[in-house]
Amino acid sequence: MPIITKITTQKNSTDRYNIYLDEAFAFGVDEEILIRYNLTKGKELTEFDITQIQYEDEIRKALNAAIVFLSYRMRSEDEIRQHLKKKEWEEPVIQAVLLELVNRKYINDLEFALAYVRTQVNGGKKGPITIKKELKQKGIKDQLIEQAIDEYSESQQIEHAVQLGNKVAKQNSKLSEIFLKQKIEQFLLTKGFPFGIIWVALEEIEYEKDEDDEYGALQIQAEKAHRKYNNLTGFEYEQKMKQTLFRKGFPIELIDRYLHENKE
Repeated sequence: MPIITKITTQKNSTDRYNIYLDEAFAFGVDEEILIRYNLTKGKELTEFDITQIQYEDEIRKALNAAIVFLSYRMRSEDEIRQHLKKKEWEEPVIQAVLLELVNRKYINDLEFALAYVRTQVNGGKKGPITIKKELKQKGIKDQLIEQAIDEYSESQQIEHAVQLGNKVAKQNSKLSEIFLKQKIEQFLLTKGFPFGIIWVALEEIEYEKDEDDEYGALQIQAEKAHRKYNNLTGFEYEQKMKQTLFRKGFPIELIDRYLHENKE
C-alpha cells in the first residue's frame, strides 16, 4: 500500500496541505480532513482511503466556496446549488454541502423568503405578484412563498400602490384623465399589484381632473396634433383633430370647445 512520505503546507493556502505518497505528490487536503483522517508521515493508505479522502476534500472545498458565497448576503438553497454547479462540482458533493449548511443553520429557505419579502416591502416598489415570482425564480417552494408573502399586508400593498400611482400621475399630468387612469393601472400591474388592490388604490390616487385641468392637458395635446395637421384646412382638419384628441381620451365637448376657440 502507498505510504505517506511527506506533508507540506501549500504556499497560497496555509490551511491546506500537500500529501506525498512514496515520494511523489498525490493530492491536496484541507486541514480539517488532515486531522479527521489522522494523516501523518509513515501512514499507509488503501486505494479506498485515498478515494474517500479526496471525496471528503471536494466536499470541504465546495463547502468553503458556499460559505464565501453566503458571506455577502442570505441565499436560498437553490442559489447555492446553482453557484456550485457553475463551479463544476458534481451533484453528490453539492447535496452533501447543502445538508451541512442546513445542519449548521447557515441556510433556511423560509427565513430567506421572509427576509426577502420584508426587504421588498420596506422598499415599497413592488407588488406581491412580482415578489412571489422572484422568490419562485430563487427556487423557493410555493408553500414557503405563501407563508412569507403574508408579511405583506393588504394595507401596505394599498399604501404602496397609492404612492406609486401618485408618482405616475404627477409625471404624466399632460395626459387626459382617462389615459392617465389607464397608465396608472398598467404601471401598477407591471409592478405586480393585483387588480383588487389597484381598484382600491385608485380611490385614493390623485388622477382625477377638474374641467380646467383637463382642458389644459387637452391644449398641450392639441398643439402637438395641430403641428401634424396644419397643412389641412376646414372639415378635414377638424376631423383629424377630433379623431386624434378623442383617441387620447378627451371628451368631445372639450374638443369642440378647443376647435371653436382656435378657429382661424
